[in-house]
Amino acid sequence: MPHGPEPTVLLVESDTSLRRLIALGLQYRGIHIVEASSPASLPTVEVREPDLLILDIDENTGSNWSLLDVVQSHPYLSTLPVVVLAWECPVAVGAATEAQSQLQTYTTCLSKPFDARALYTTIESLLAAASSAQDTTQSQEIALLSQGKVSSPSIWPLLTAAGLLLTFIGLMGLLAISAVGLCVVLVSLLWWTLGTSVKKETVTCNIS
Repeated sequence: MPHGPEPTVLLVESDTSLRRLIALGLQYRGIHIVEASSPASLPTVEVREPDLLILDIDENTGSNWSLLDVVQSHPYLSTLPVVVLAWECPVAVGAATEAQSQLQTYTTCLSKPFDARALYTTIESLLAAASSAQDTTQSQEIALLSQGKVSSPSIWPLLTAAGLLLTFIGLMGLLAISAVGLCVVLVSLLWWTLGTSVKKETVTCNIS
């Protein structure tokens, strides 16, 4: 995802001269470049999260598509749009080749020798597509949150009713306890009054 007006591109290119040439061209177009010689050197690179990856898969013996597997299994690189540089790009005709099956969404392969303008156009297109997808996701998240905020007031009547019910139960409990206490007091007073009357009658009988 773009970081403001200056997107960050991670360039993985084993050829130092070609890597520097590509980096200079992208920097001239206002793109921040982070360079790496291979995917294996990525853990040692201090970078902010990039917006796009340029990956050269060519080696001395030919194209090494396993490098794309390494990138696609990386914690944060797997979500990036990728521009693959190769001498031979797979063609999506008939049954998909092993290389073609590795080209996921937002992954574009440029055949060497490539035109620098084609590289710039491809990068701009992928960044725009990724940004549009991110905006769509954010809009969906905002819509879901908005729906949650709209529907949440329907819970308040239930909570209010539950609170009133608990208050009523509490008051009834207090009234019941008070009634029991009052009954105990009345019984005690009645018992004490009856006991006093019996004692008075007994004393009067003895005097007589």
